[in-house]
Amino acid sequence: MKLSIEIDAPSALWRGLPRARALARETVAACLLEVGFKPPPGAELSLRLTDDAEMRKLNARWRGQDEATNVLSFPAASTETAAGPPILGDIALAYETLLREARLSGVLLADHYRRLVAHGFLHLIGYDHQTDGEAERMEDLERRILARLGVGDPYPGRTVER
Repeated sequence: MKLSIEIDAPSALWRGLPRARALARETVAACLLEVGFKPPPGAELSLRLTDDAEMRKLNARWRGQDEATNVLSFPAASTETAAGPPILGDIALAYETLLREARLSGVLLADHYRRLVAHGFLHLIGYDHQTDGEAERMEDLERRILARLGVGDPYPGRTVER
């Protein structure tokens, strides 16, 4: 993989997922393969493994929603004229929310984490889910990325029309 991933885990809660860094790198590599995205030389992204308290602050500041959420993605502005390595953007994940969602869904925390890393990364490279068509395309990509990693369908019961 020709993409540098800076992973910061200020929350000790992430010790509950000991392989979080390796799982993130594997997931981003699967994303790159599935979508055929070729990062520019020296490209970087940042992954912040945080808790609900910090995520709530980020969500309030950047989205105007005063609540914790599972994942936030912050695609970088165009770096074509910027000095230094190209930055794809930042992804933040909240441990307590991920754990709660995994338990409610009856899936492994590692599998749910992989799904949200993939989801966040797809946002960094231009995918979105504002319309039904965009959502279907993004969900289909997430399914295929996770299948590469041996993770089951994160959207059971929802079909993608082709």
